[in-house]
Amino acid sequence: MKENIEAFGRKLADARGSRGVREIAKEIKISPATLSRVERGFMPDLDTFGKICRWLKVDPAEVLGIKDFASTRFSASVHFKKGETLHPDTAHALAELILAASRAAVIEEDEKVGSRV
Repeated sequence: MKENIEAFGRKLADARGSRGVREIAKEIKISPATLSRVERGFMPDLDTFGKICRWLKVDPAEVLGIKDFASTRFSASVHFKKGETLHPDTAHALAELILAASRAAVIEEDEKVGSRV
């Protein structure tokens, strides 16, 4: 997971090229300090992560190494602000937990619908 975030930061820096941090941060609608931290391999909050993924035109699931994301019928979103950034392994574990709970809810709902038919 840590390697994915570091690669994400390098991809961001490569895409920025010779353009300034402030210019790109303004385009993405994040602070220059946040852009710089992400380029150095720090995990952004989920809102920032989504903005950067859209700017880079990359699938967030691919960056996070999450398989079968497209098969999920609904998504969950958690937004962490202020305080310390989650350790990448913790963020990955939370993402996996949320997706597993989502899949379990879908299966349970399908079973309820099936029993009514």
